[in-house]
Amino acid sequence: MKIKAIILIMFLTGNLASGQQLPVYSQYLYNKFLINPSIAGSDGYTSVSLTARDQWVGYDGAPRTFSFAVQGRLLKKSFILKQTSVRRQVYRPKTDGKVGLGGHVFSDRNGLINRTGFQASYAYHTWLRKSTQLSFGLSLNGYHYSIDQDAIKFEDQNDPLLNSSLRRGLFVPDAAFGVNLLNAKYSFGFSVDQLFEASAKLGGSAAYQNFSLERQYYIFGSYDFSHGTYNIIQPSFLVMTSEQLTPQADIGVTYIFHEDFWAGLAYRTSKALIATMGVKYLNSFIGYAFDFTMSEIQKVTYGTHEITLALKFGNNKRKYRWLDRY
Repeated sequence: MKIKAIILIMFLTGNLASGQQLPVYSQYLYNKFLINPSIAGSDGYTSVSLTARDQWVGYDGAPRTFSFAVQGRLLKKSFILKQTSVRRQVYRPKTDGKVGLGGHVFSDRNGLINRTGFQASYAYHTWLRKSTQLSFGLSLNGYHYSIDQDAIKFEDQNDPLLNSSLRRGLFVPDAAFGVNLLNAKYSFGFSVDQLFEASAKLGGSAAYQNFSLERQYYIFGSYDFSHGTYNIIQPSFLVMTSEQLTPQADIGVTYIFHEDFWAGLAYRTSKALIATMGVKYLNSFIGYAFDFTMSEIQKVTYGTHEITLALKFGNNKRKYRWLDRY
């Protein structure tokens, strides 16, 4: 049983290192805060979002993720009228409103591993050339890992794994950092998660390996091509990689109509097609994504489904001249 336990530990840590250490999202374009702390408050609104993702539906032990996020900006209190030219008068804020704050919690199940985590973020926003915003963000993160006790049985009740830290539950603190460049036409960002590569010893035997979290890197970008008053074509990309240099990329395009409806298609280099769509009504948003995996596992699943619900709050007088669409 000792050998089986060692194999199980190696499988779990290997799965976390080379597979999905962190939850994967298909609708990152509409909630970039989940992967980059510098997004907190970048659009001047207070946003509340809930995301549910069921990966490889029908496959036992497949990843299932739920997340809840709140983020906003410490906005200016009042505005003053300024003369920018002989013919033009505009309202400018008395204070810059440069600080953004956010929080994010998630629950993720992947095989035998259950993970819950939180993130508390601080962002600083500054303007470049009056129309481009540069943001920096830092977050403190925490992850709690445990084995699903109902999904595993031990022949030997004295097995070390039965009383290991992972079985009882393991808390791992960490941090993340992000940068984002935002303009009325484009958005580009870079972030690194699990910054400190936290690790913990599992079991007391030298045969057991350290449980460690590798740094995860994200680079994303999008650009808006306007066609007429209401039509926007938005190509985008997201590159994800780790310290093991196993990159994965999403490359797609989204059609946006009047900022009230959007539909998109993307290709994920891990062999998946992703279809997204969403609608906006007043200050509420709903988005849906379907991932079709082009691998053998698709034969035993009904695809991957992801739904996002969100609300945005903010006074029109306090919003910025342009907004990063949800």
